[in-house]
Amino acid sequence: MPADLNTVGLVGRLTRDPELRYTAAGEAVCGLRLAVSTRTRADEGWEDRPNFFDVSVWGKGGEAAAEHLTKGRRIGVAGRLTWREWTTDDGSRREAVQIVAASIQYLDAPRKDDAAPEPVGAPNGKGAASGDDIPF
Repeated sequence: MPADLNTVGLVGRLTRDPELRYTAAGEAVCGLRLAVSTRTRADEGWEDRPNFFDVSVWGKGGEAAAEHLTKGRRIGVAGRLTWREWTTDDGSRREAVQIVAASIQYLDAPRKDDAAPEPVGAPNGKGAASGDDIPF
């Protein structure tokens, strides 16, 4: 029997600024919310319908995303889907599917009012490889 496949790729815009936090073990994890439009036929024209996805970016890639991304930026995400469940304080059971990013591509430039980003992957912007692709 062939192995299962869990791969997802999306291109969309951030609906909020990234949220960086650290686990108890000190590992960085950055939370992103991505809006991806689906175009559907509506009467005599077309209508864009947004879909919203939660994305987690771990490690140095998460720290870089938190530093360089802002609400409204267009990004590409490649990763895998993960399902989680938890119980709230009032005893309700909750479930969610989210994307764990394997790579992120910055697909547009920062707005002019944003600070110029330093190259990703090197402290103080020295010795970094060119491009905005962040593998991790």
